Amino acid sequence: MHWINWLIVVVYLAYVIVDGVRKSKDTDTISGYFVANKSLAWWVVGLSVMATQLSAVTMIGTTGQGATDGIRFVQIYFGLPLAMVILGVTIVPMLHGSGVYTAYEYLERRFDAKTRSFTALLFLLSRGMSCGTILAAPAVVFSAIFGLPLVWSVALIGIPTVIYTMIGGVQAVAWADVKQMVLIIVALLAVMVVLVIQMPVSPNDALRIAGSTGRLQAFDFSFNINETYTFWSGVIGGTFLMLSYFGTDQSQVQRFLTARSVNEAKNSLLMSAYWKIPLQGLVLVVGIGVFVYYQFVRPPLLYNPAHEAAVVADRGSAYSALERRYSDAFTLRESAALAVADADEDTLRADAIATFLERDGEIESLRAEALALAGEVTDEATSDVNYIVPRFVLSELPIGLAGLFIAGVLAAAMSSIAAELNALATASVIDFYRRWVNPDALDSHLLRVSKGATAFWGIFACVVATYAATLGSLIEVVNRFGSFFYGSILGVFLLAMIPRAKGWGAFLGLISGMTTVGYFNFRTDVAYLWQNLIGAAVVLAVGIALGSFGEKSKSEA
Repeated sequence: MHWINWLIVVVYLAYVIVDGVRKSKDTDTISGYFVANKSLAWWVVGLSVMATQLSAVTMIGTTGQGATDGIRFVQIYFGLPLAMVILGVTIVPMLHGSGVYTAYEYLERRFDAKTRSFTALLFLLSRGMSCGTILAAPAVVFSAIFGLPLVWSVALIGIPTVIYTMIGGVQAVAWADVKQMVLIIVALLAVMVVLVIQMPVSPNDALRIAGSTGRLQAFDFSFNINETYTFWSGVIGGTFLMLSYFGTDQSQVQRFLTARSVNEAKNSLLMSAYWKIPLQGLVLVVGIGVFVYYQFVRPPLLYNPAHEAAVVADRGSAYSALERRYSDAFTLRESAALAVADADEDTLRADAIATFLERDGEIESLRAEALALAGEVTDEATSDVNYIVPRFVLSELPIGLAGLFIAGVLAAAMSSIAAELNALATASVIDFYRRWVNPDALDSHLLRVSKGATAFWGIFACVVATYAATLGSLIEVVNRFGSFFYGSILGVFLLAMIPRAKGWGAFLGLISGMTTVGYFNFRTDVAYLWQNLIGAAVVLAVGIALGSFGEKSKSEA
């Protein structure tokens, strides 16, 4: 990469770290370190909430998802506005006004210690794994740039981020998130401008080509619980996913707990309700733009440079023969794509689209052969969806803009990882160490323990990251990890709003919910979005059924 690009990356990251720490204050107390003494403005909290989601996974995994699968992924967010409204009148005032540091601390006040600890443990497992996946995304970029083993790329990003998180506290994380959001949006818009300028066809023709492959189909109204991305899975399953993520996941709860008041906490979530879907659409459209661009500029047969190099070294002649077939097929597909763009009558357009889809199928078949060859050589999973956009950025973007995009990816990764690590440390210290080990510890001692917890979860995330990049689309991996836990956790918080629910009912309901979700996850083809609804429903059903048994709840005592 050109030295100007490196200069942009280094200067921006240094600015984010230095200015983020400079803006942090009162981090010598638990309240200041974990919830900023409830002093942050709603717009800072709102941008932080959105930035935690718009991570490096979004920049790499979601854009790659758009390139390979189109815009239909956006349906997962159709339940977000409804979820934010529901949270604004239920969980947000309940938690913000309770004086807790974690969402799970509230569960002991409402139910009992075992329900609190089990729920917090599930959060630590789910968010620890998701944090590793978020770390894997920029590691993919570094691996592609330097040719380093993935484990070294993970360490290169993870170690500085752990150190930054240990020093800055939640205020430094929040202010870094504000800068991250600005840079991400600027970088995405700049890439779109470059794509439009460099595309050899008009934007209207580009949309026609993308539409012919189904990549612009944003709505699927079929009701099939085995299909992941449909309107109904997004509105129903997605609502439960968003309710749990934004309302019970400590990484998000900790954000609105830093707001000055309940109303400002509500406003911070409503910002996501208004802007998340358009932003997610922009991210996916960038990926679709890269797909169309590669109809006219020959893309690599393998997007992963490390796998490409390994195959060339081990199976050079076979790969060269495959490359020649690929070049011939690309020329035919390019002509077919131009024919789709030029067709001005419905009959001609239908014939042109049919030919284009046939040629595109031949390309995908050749790429499947190449991926299979790479799998034989490397003995690794070879899905390269996460390498599509990094490869495009490094090979096609002009000097300066490539550095801006890479800086955006790394800044997004660092701030998102920092937010996750801060939440993991908070839950570890408040829900386990202070609750079970040292209830009378001073703030100074708890702060030292929290920094040690941050280091532990940073190492855990690095371990997960070393294999997460091989699991397929990173954005899907994150949501699959979350959906395994989120529905059941949400069910417990919903039970907390039902007066008759008791501690044993909540605890056994949580176990039942996790068991049921585990069955559907490993033994059926039910799409992961529906697992959020299933988990919540089972916890509610068991908890309500056992509501008349066992000890009285805290609220009734």
